[in-house]
Amino acid sequence: MLRFRWWAAAILWLMPGAAVAQASPYLALDDPSLPILEHLISRGDVADPSPFVRPFRRADAVRVLEAALKTAAPATAKVIDELLTRYTERTDEARWRVAPRAGFQTASHARRDPLHPAGSDGIWPYAEVGFEGVFGPVALVARPVGETRLLDDPDWLGRKNLDFTGRMADAYISAQWKWVRLLYGKTDQEWGPGQVYGIPISTYGYGREFAGLRVGTRDYYLLSESAQLRDETDSLGQVIHRYFFAHRLGFKISDPLRMAVWETVVLGGPDREFDWRYNNPLSVMLLANTYGLGDDSNIMVGLDLDWKIARAVHLQGQLAIDDFQYKNRSSPTRYPDRYAFTIALFGPLGDRLGYRALYSQASSLAFRTSEPFQNFTDGGVGLGRSFDDNDQLSAFVTVPVRRNWMLTPELTMFRQGQGRINDPVPPPGTTAAGQTPNLFIGTVEHTYRAALGISGQKGILAIQANAGFHHITNEGNQAGHTVDRFEGRLTATIGHAWQGVIRGE
Repeated sequence: MLRFRWWAAAILWLMPGAAVAQASPYLALDDPSLPILEHLISRGDVADPSPFVRPFRRADAVRVLEAALKTAAPATAKVIDELLTRYTERTDEARWRVAPRAGFQTASHARRDPLHPAGSDGIWPYAEVGFEGVFGPVALVARPVGETRLLDDPDWLGRKNLDFTGRMADAYISAQWKWVRLLYGKTDQEWGPGQVYGIPISTYGYGREFAGLRVGTRDYYLLSESAQLRDETDSLGQVIHRYFFAHRLGFKISDPLRMAVWETVVLGGPDREFDWRYNNPLSVMLLANTYGLGDDSNIMVGLDLDWKIARAVHLQGQLAIDDFQYKNRSSPTRYPDRYAFTIALFGPLGDRLGYRALYSQASSLAFRTSEPFQNFTDGGVGLGRSFDDNDQLSAFVTVPVRRNWMLTPELTMFRQGQGRINDPVPPPGTTAAGQTPNLFIGTVEHTYRAALGISGQKGILAIQANAGFHHITNEGNQAGHTVDRFEGRLTATIGHAWQGVIRGE
């Protein structure tokens, strides 16, 4: 309640400037036309409105598309025109939009992660209704979803003993001005280079309410977020209160080079309350806590790099360090380093296609500590990555088809050790800790994946699908167990959007 009052007070304090700004809703990360825009961004045909950080506002997408249209080749211009038709908003000071959709989902496994399949297969009904209201600098967005697939998905933390279940895919209020944006509520987020789950924040789980503040421009900005995680219970029956905080500072070094430094923290304890020290966007949590007050928490620090090396080569890298043992590295009881990183290369391929290649690794004990209530999880599901002790090498080609569809062939090699993000970790300084490798505990499962994705929207029809053949050795981390199987999922819906003006004094 205290946090809500703080946000309400901030919005009311800024309301006198309402006449100088128009709010814009954020472009949902499951929008079926977003892969086409991401394809244009990866090729360099369109500027990235927000490198490494998703989502961005619909108005930001329109701005970069309109700028790109001036110099676009004829074939690209047609695709840009189609996206502008979808994303361009009314300019009325007060307006509304309603967008219902209905259809079905089918999948070989209910979990959304194809590299860690779980849950039963099936065909499930699907329906959603998007509601938007914009009042000058304030946007209100709600998108309730009826999705019975969730009942079979082990990553869904809601009730399972129902015949029907639903969720709020989006539910937020956002106040926006030239230099400042506030957001309170729920919407999917991703901090990372794309085509692989971001390390600090990702869409792996189903999201949670958070409070966010962004100050600055596209090239120089400060971002701060805070959220209350689900309570847990320890072995003594005590209720453990848990909280998550994130800070990000992004800046441009030169036209082709941008960087961002970030940190995330999880607090957990029976007497824990929302701690305003960690919500301070100008406070470096690693300095103020780990090397300052010494408060009990788990802090991960990271660095993101965005470098356009040449027209055809764009590099992005993300490095996260949870714990680095810089002392006594030769000790037989040395605790393994906890880290994760991703390196991605992308760019144009010929006149119309695009490519992306990436390598990502998460160490054997990444995202967890000897204090399990400070793991980077919410209800046992990862806040960024939900699996550690693995690495992935992938290559993608993006192929636009006409103006509305995107095909994405994929080749992936994935290795998964026996470490799991919710497993207990050996206490530091013990023989067990010294015997834990930095990467790949026990028998390693190998997955070789060849897949094809399709996404897009034509008229009232929207389709998002992905299907692949998996050759798996040591399946389930069982030595010598080899399987071949098909993994696929499809969401198909029909719908329409209506919008209009809100009139009144």
